[in-house]
Amino acid sequence: MKLNELSDNLGARKSRNRVGRGIGSGNGKTAGRGHKGQLSRSGGKVRIGFEGGQNPLYQRLPMRGFSNANFTKSYCEVNVGALQEMVDAGRLDPKKPITIEVIQSIGMSKKAKDGLKILGTGELKASLTIEAAGASKSAIEKVSKAGGTLNVAEVKVNPRKLPKKDKTAKAAK
Repeated sequence: MKLNELSDNLGARKSRNRVGRGIGSGNGKTAGRGHKGQLSRSGGKVRIGFEGGQNPLYQRLPMRGFSNANFTKSYCEVNVGALQEMVDAGRLDPKKPITIEVIQSIGMSKKAKDGLKILGTGELKASLTIEAAGASKSAIEKVSKAGGTLNVAEVKVNPRKLPKKDKTAKAAK
């Protein structure tokens, strides 16, 4: 067997169908598109869910449910190990406080998003002052163990989400 004798198995590659090449080809004249109508024309398509101008099903049905996806927060997450690497490389000054603006300026994040969140993967040896919107328990432990401080911004509480006062307890007194 030689390289020039190699070929695919029969049926492994199907030859393309050449449409509109005469009646003898089996797909001549209308080229397999049928007669007249929007779908027979070039560029003739309708979008998914289009019902010919009739109000589509997804608009006829009532809206149901609620999604909290509109209210999710997206944080710029940084591990303490990555901060230590930046200190070792000389890109972070351990004497200055680390904020989301500093993280952006050294190129660790492109966008500020909803703030900086410190995670606890890796080891931290440098004593750092970090101002963040959130932090994991392990990150807080590692920063304090290294002799640094981690200031977590206060979370604003929505008064509507506070538990309601029990009126029956007052009535019993």
